[in-house]
Amino acid sequence: METCIKEGKVRVNGNIAEIGSSLSTSDKVQFAGRRFEAKNTRISARTLVYNKPEGEITTRHDPQGRKTIFERLPKLRNARWIAIGRLDINTTGLLLLTTDGELAHKMMHPSSGVDREYACRIHGRATEEQLVRLKKGVKLEDGLARFSDIRPAGSSGENSWYHVVITEGRNREVRRLWASQGLQVSRLKRVRYGAAFLPKRMRTGEYQDLSPRDHQVLREDSGLPATANQLILREIRKKRR
Repeated sequence: METCIKEGKVRVNGNIAEIGSSLSTSDKVQFAGRRFEAKNTRISARTLVYNKPEGEITTRHDPQGRKTIFERLPKLRNARWIAIGRLDINTTGLLLLTTDGELAHKMMHPSSGVDREYACRIHGRATEEQLVRLKKGVKLEDGLARFSDIRPAGSSGENSWYHVVITEGRNREVRRLWASQGLQVSRLKRVRYGAAFLPKRMRTGEYQDLSPRDHQVLREDSGLPATANQLILREIRKKRR
């Protein structure tokens, strides 16, 4: 199609189209002797929550032959699952997967500032000074990072649990933040992403579809319209006499 546009074979509203030109609703397109009109249509998207177990990766194919999350997910026709953010192989918990590309892009973009909440088990116990530094911000190799919230969640033996919140999705950010204070994470589980929570009774390796209303809430919480629309070209057919 790009070649046809460069060769001047495509017209929009009677004018020769150019690469990068955009279409709006009701624009008329001519190509190969046929006429089309741009129309907005509502997209029926599907989103689910997956409780990722340890040992699975979030890429579609792995050269090392490790298990991927996509092996467990339901098959789709004329669509594909998009993982909203990633979890490393040793991290468990909530993964959102959707067919709504606009939602995935918006929720993952750093400018959106969508909360990601994790339950962390660390060896030992953090001092008040360390917690203050982690909330104020520490310098990592890829820039300043911080927890926007830290809540103690009990202890067991020599280990302590905390719930922490970040608003970015940098690689191993939670683990690296704790490591900056000399503290090692022994278990890490994501329990919330934006307005989506990990269901308490969901076992690892299980998934659950979000309702259409929950999907709308995710879109609205990310600053998007409640429903997803897509511009399509509908052929204008001559009326038979």
